[in-house]
Amino acid sequence: MPPNAITRRNFLRRTGTSVLLGAAASPALLNARPASAQPTPARRAGPAAQRTNLTPTPHDFDQIYDRRGTDSVRWDRAINQFGPGIVAAMGVADMDFRAAPCITRALSDRCAHENWGYMHRPDSYAEAVAAWNHRRYGVEIDPSTLTFTTGVHPGIIAALQTFSPPGNRVLMMTPTYDGFYGDLRFARTVPDDCEMVVDADGRYSVDFDDFERRARRCNSFILCNPQNPTGNHWSPEVLTRLGEICLKHRVVVLADEIHCDFVTAGNRYTPFATLDPEIVANSLTFMSGSKSFSLAAMKVAWYYSTNPDLLERVKANTRADLSTLGMVAMRAALEEGEAWLDELIPYIDANLDFAESYIRDNLPGVRYTKAQGTYLAWLDVAEFAERIGAAETAARESAEAVNPVTPEAIVQRWFAEHAGVYLNPGPRYGTGGAGRMRMNLASSRQIVELALKNMAEALAGV
Repeated sequence: MPPNAITRRNFLRRTGTSVLLGAAASPALLNARPASAQPTPARRAGPAAQRTNLTPTPHDFDQIYDRRGTDSVRWDRAINQFGPGIVAAMGVADMDFRAAPCITRALSDRCAHENWGYMHRPDSYAEAVAAWNHRRYGVEIDPSTLTFTTGVHPGIIAALQTFSPPGNRVLMMTPTYDGFYGDLRFARTVPDDCEMVVDADGRYSVDFDDFERRARRCNSFILCNPQNPTGNHWSPEVLTRLGEICLKHRVVVLADEIHCDFVTAGNRYTPFATLDPEIVANSLTFMSGSKSFSLAAMKVAWYYSTNPDLLERVKANTRADLSTLGMVAMRAALEEGEAWLDELIPYIDANLDFAESYIRDNLPGVRYTKAQGTYLAWLDVAEFAERIGAAETAARESAEAVNPVTPEAIVQRWFAEHAGVYLNPGPRYGTGGAGRMRMNLASSRQIVELALKNMAEALAGV
């Protein structure tokens, strides 16, 4: 058994018993396995050694992989904030699974070459990105026009610095990814939140009238496709209408499509780059394997556009210092990791199904509608927050605090202290985030079930 792979019993023993622990996980859930992987093509030989093409086997996503004590933002930061009682860190959006074996092999092979001088990046890296986009999404990218960055954030910041002068408004549909607000602060621009409409079933839609009103005063629109944290996948019709409005008002579309591989059963990801060519020419698309393969620490992303003028203007503001290991890991993922990802997607989809059913049946005061995309659950906790007097507690604490305390921060602390579960407060995702919490479900089914059972047992005591 790998050194970081532990059983559920050992995981709970090491975590401690200061919080309520759920009952043993359902055997039917814990024994479920995705379909077997298909053989992957051999990767080109590296400078250190000829690589071996191993026959892949089904991957055990049920296995709990312990990340505590590894400087993991998802786990160790949550524990630093709330103590060792955290048994389910369901916050920051990365995955708890072991990396695809092809990535570990590629990194091991490269590390066997014990020299870390300047790296020459051959065409194979851009070609791997172009081939992945063509094979998986039907998007044609000229590899010579593709620009690598050290992350989607640096790419978006470069675009903001190109199209939106300091003090300029930047259009976003909210609730949206909280990292965009940091990008805007860095670029010294101002968010212009177009709050989405939510219906009785918890589904979000675009207020197109409000969107167009705001577009008239903006130069850039950051599109999140699929939408983090609400889980929307955007249809061709919705994307086209957004694109037409932006084209009409000369607003450049910056499409962040980093979550695109995680679209749930019955839904389909539509790349913005597959729309009408005139609309597409008014856009740049930003992508990375950091979500699909959980490679956030490797710091590799890319952007592309069919418009050479837009590309050249943004490239003038782009400075990417890419690491050798990051590039090696990303190429391995794109060239050999598809079978691993195709096993993972239905596993995570089943996690979302399980969460929707369990929350409906066992967590009174909490509502969740299964996401159409991403591996995130956007929980409605407004009723529960009222039950525990979160608004009143937040008001009392705000009177003595330097920064305001939100009711959602009180809910976050309550679940951390009473259930050992770490969640992200909704207001950090902009207008429309009040009364919401974000929960990351990209973990072993055992951890997802443990988190929800602990939350249910804690709620039963209120």
